[in-house]
Amino acid sequence: MSSSRPYLIRGLYEWLADNDLTPYLAVDATIENVMVPSQHIQDGQIVLNIAMSAVRELDISNEAITFSARFGGVPQQVYVPTAAVLAIYAKENGQGMAFGHEPELPDPEPKGPVAVETESEPVREEKETAAKRPSLRVVK
Repeated sequence: MSSSRPYLIRGLYEWLADNDLTPYLAVDATIENVMVPSQHIQDGQIVLNIAMSAVRELDISNEAITFSARFGGVPQQVYVPTAAVLAIYAKENGQGMAFGHEPELPDPEPKGPVAVETESEPVREEKETAAKRPSLRVVK
């Protein structure tokens, strides 16, 4: 199962922009592959203004947030993996969302064919399990 974090970031970004608020991104700069201006990192974190007026070519994908921006007048490319995002919030009032540590979610494993019971012939399970699993049946 994929992480919900990039979807929430995109939704909150749009909500903040629609309400004419300035979206700020709090980033854990100690996470691997984070590319941000090191001179602005404090206590392992950096806060980035990601308003459309402050950045160019903003892309919030499922893997990372990328854009270019000027820091001290010098253009720089920024790369923030979504796992490094600590929060997205409005500069003006602090409304938004903070994210906790999200464990890697494994892809669901296929569990074999789904058993469906019909009136004419009940489905026989190949192997009985200790815990009773839910089953499906057709109701007419």
